[in-house]
Amino acid sequence: MPRKLSSIKKRKTIGIALGGGASKGLAHIGVLKALNEARIPIDFIAGTSMGALVGGWYAMDGDISSMEDFISALQKRERKSLAKISLKKGQPRIKNEFIMKIIERQFGSHRIENCKIPFKAVATNVKTGDEIILAKGKMADAIKASTAIPIVFDPVEVNGKILADGGLVNPVPADVVRKMGADIVIAVDVSTQWFDVSAFSANLLNLKNIESAVYSLIGVFGYQIAKERLKRADMVLNPPVLGYRWLDFSEAEHIIAAGYKTAKDSYDKICRLTKCKLPEKGALEEFWGFVLDRD
Repeated sequence: MPRKLSSIKKRKTIGIALGGGASKGLAHIGVLKALNEARIPIDFIAGTSMGALVGGWYAMDGDISSMEDFISALQKRERKSLAKISLKKGQPRIKNEFIMKIIERQFGSHRIENCKIPFKAVATNVKTGDEIILAKGKMADAIKASTAIPIVFDPVEVNGKILADGGLVNPVPADVVRKMGADIVIAVDVSTQWFDVSAFSANLLNLKNIESAVYSLIGVFGYQIAKERLKRADMVLNPPVLGYRWLDFSEAEHIIAAGYKTAKDSYDKICRLTKCKLPEKGALEEFWGFVLDRD
């Protein structure tokens, strides 16, 4: 059952907004892992695209280690299949059966309203361009809709509406988390950026690099939309993953590690903001932290 607000009324509630970014969104796993280790509670979660997948996985039972273990256990061959391009005319650019099966297997018949942590997913109404907030119903349907990147995946029908990736309308849903009731909003942005065309020479902007250019332009659109939405956040974490391609699932461990380090390096700021206290370290942990310069 969802966490009761009466149990958290004595402190400020904390919400986290997880943005889209395909494989870059795996950094959210590292962020949530670091927050768990620091015992920083998360009371509300809203996610877009990959942020919805990671956030939804965590919201079900408050356990992110199972997702990290799942990603780590995937055979290298299977991870690469996520990025296998299909050149068949009229078909999605990526064969999506693999991801859809993962979502169905993980979320099954679980419903959003039964999540341990209140959760919402963001999607886009293909016909109207409106933002759709999915706050009830089957988790699997919501995650599929929120992650349905145009051209890459087929749109998904939910409650009579044809839905696609939420990043088209709300790349980092900080405002959604705020409206859910969070006193403190932490946003994690892994994809929006300004596209500096001057950084590209003329010979790079050719057909061989058109895929890279398209995703960079998506980042521009996301940047323009996210600028306003992120003003609703009290803190924005930006794991250094912009250098990875959108389909670099074979780099999962490195991307997760980047998110983990970013959150861990931000412990002091997060604790000042949320008034949370880090758990005390034992003598042995203090010693190895000093020796290895982990802090």
